[in-house]
This record gives sequence, C-alpha cells and structure tokens, in this order.
Amino acid sequence: MTPTARRILLWILVLLGAYVGLWAAAFPASFHESFPGPFSSWVAADGPYNEHLVRDVGTFNLGLAVASAVATRYRDRGPGLVVATAWIVCSVPHLGYHLHHLGDLDAVDAVAQVIALGAPIVLAVPLLLPVRASTPSGPSGIRTGVEAGTP
Repeated sequence: MTPTARRILLWILVLLGAYVGLWAAAFPASFHESFPGPFSSWVAADGPYNEHLVRDVGTFNLGLAVASAVATRYRDRGPGLVVATAWIVCSVPHLGYHLHHLGDLDAVDAVAQVIALGAPIVLAVPLLLPVRASTPSGPSGIRTGVEAGTP
C-alpha cells in the first residue's frame, strides 16, 4: 500500500468517526432518534434511549477519528497499523451484534446497516498491509521516491 492510499483510507475513517462521534456526543437524543439520517432510525429500533451510552459511543468514535487523523501525519506503518487494529477490534463485534439483530429493520435499512457497519472493517484491513514507496521504479530499477518508513 502506498503512503497516499494509506492516508486516504485513514481520512475516510476520520470522517466516519467524526460523523458518528460528533452527532452522538453533542446531540445524543437526536442521534438515538434519527441516526443514520433523516429517513431512518437504526438506534431507536434497538432499544430505549440511554444518554450515557449514546454519549459514550460518540466519544469513543471521536477518539478513533482523532487517532486516525494523527496517524495520517506519519509516513511509516506503525501508527496506521495501531489505528486500523483499533477500528477492526471495535467494528467486528459491533457488526456481529447487528447482524443478529436486523429483525426490526426493513430490508433497505438492514442492507444499508450491514454496509455501513462493514465499511470501517473494509477500510481498516488494507491498513494492515506494508507501506511501500508511492513512486514507481525508474528505468534502472532504482527507486526514485522516498522509501517507505523514512520520516
């Protein structure tokens, strides 16, 4: 994976975490009633409102978003690997829970929820791959760009 591709994946994760995080942390009742947007309500379908729990989900997602943003600043693999692992550890059981609780959603929302909850996993798994230089080899086979892992 090139450093540019890695940064793009990390920034998408930043956006996902910030969207969920800011909404849930700042406006927990609205998040419970309206997430993921104005035409649906995935959270309310799963149980009664709990401000503490919704705010915890928000701040947890904000933490992942900030960690992902910080990881974009590094050329080496380490910070992105740590952030990717955190996203996967969080997202796999979250997706697993919702796969077993799709009964209260209509078909469109069920499919959308599976895609939305699977997206962080799909974005994070490539971040586990080694980082390579983003510029191709020159005619002599010598790398013409900065090697991966160089600050």
